[in-house]
Amino acid sequence: MSCTSIINLRYPHGSLGSASNPEKFHKEQDFEYLKNYHVQRKKMFVVKTFGPNVSSLGDIPELTASQEAQVRWCRPNKIVDMLKIRGDPVFSSGGESRFDFAQGLVGNCWFLAAISSLTLNKKLKAQVIPQQSFDDYAGIFHFRFWRFGKWVDVVIDDYLPVYQNQFFSVHSKQTNEFWVPLMEKAYAKVCGSYADMSIGSTSEGCADMSGGLSLNFPLQHAHNNEHDALLWTSLSHGSGCKSMMCCGTPSADSGKVINTIKSNGLVNAHAYSVTKVTEVYHRGSKVKLVRLLNPWGCQEWNGKWSDSSSLWNQVSLKDRNKCVKDNNGEFWMELEDFCHNFLSFSICCENPNFMDGDLNCQWQLMIHEGVWDTAGGHINYSESNHQILIQQIKTLKRF
Repeated sequence: MSCTSIINLRYPHGSLGSASNPEKFHKEQDFEYLKNYHVQRKKMFVVKTFGPNVSSLGDIPELTASQEAQVRWCRPNKIVDMLKIRGDPVFSSGGESRFDFAQGLVGNCWFLAAISSLTLNKKLKAQVIPQQSFDDYAGIFHFRFWRFGKWVDVVIDDYLPVYQNQFFSVHSKQTNEFWVPLMEKAYAKVCGSYADMSIGSTSEGCADMSGGLSLNFPLQHAHNNEHDALLWTSLSHGSGCKSMMCCGTPSADSGKVINTIKSNGLVNAHAYSVTKVTEVYHRGSKVKLVRLLNPWGCQEWNGKWSDSSSLWNQVSLKDRNKCVKDNNGEFWMELEDFCHNFLSFSICCENPNFMDGDLNCQWQLMIHEGVWDTAGGHINYSESNHQILIQQIKTLKRF
């Protein structure tokens, strides 16, 4: 028996808003129709609702007004020429990976941490990132996100912001690859602008890429043996369910969101993705390890069990091979150090089964729609009879 996603219970296969039939984010923007129209007429697509202009960029906190005025919008072929990149633009090369990209000027580490988690779940990745390429090129692409209870298909053109002859925001490490900056643009369209992505939560990003349920764990001051046992169980079950898992570090100064780098290599006020958990034997004892990824694509933890830690020389060859000594932003930490250095941890899954790891469990969804008419008071006295509109009540039942 396989685990049923909550989304599939809400939307039967093929119904509008389901994974197989997402609703158009803008009703007049049908991707297949628009692409065929422009390919046949050999015209380049330009979206009207989120065009290459200053309103799409928004008021970026990291830039002054004069710096924002220097931002230009270019299509990938122009960017490749401008940056002297070898090779023609490609959507993705060898599949989408968490190591493909690095964060740019927009402070959207929370969104990029969610993308890193997304790449570990092939089913969800295929849902959010439809197969597409630069073949039959017309400058049009699309992505899918879960928004307000349904899947939506978001159509964009491929004009991307460039600042001082460099990528303005997220960019691919293999620089002729464009799936990540295009996906970021699609999500910026959903949010309203690039500036509207500057601050957010990883829980929100993961939910918008999965439609899943989130569970949040406080860390640091909540750290004790009982807390850590529950956390490790959730980490292990979440990893087994291919859940999206992210975490964040606290701010260094009175809650201000400033990405300063600590002496231990971690970045303050920053989001990371959790990419794996494991246990290794060290001197006869089990050590619980958590693997994390910095969306900067570099800058790693330098403490115990980091890439350069001598502790890896004291474990078996099999365990030693779990550590890849590469400055790619990914690193291991012991669970205790993870709890001590991070403020919170979130886990998001398509179904609630990550809570106990029971993958055979099924769920029943009941939806009630209507209004609360009288609230217990007399219907003729509305001023003393507070009414609340109930649009939807969802009940999950396990069986």
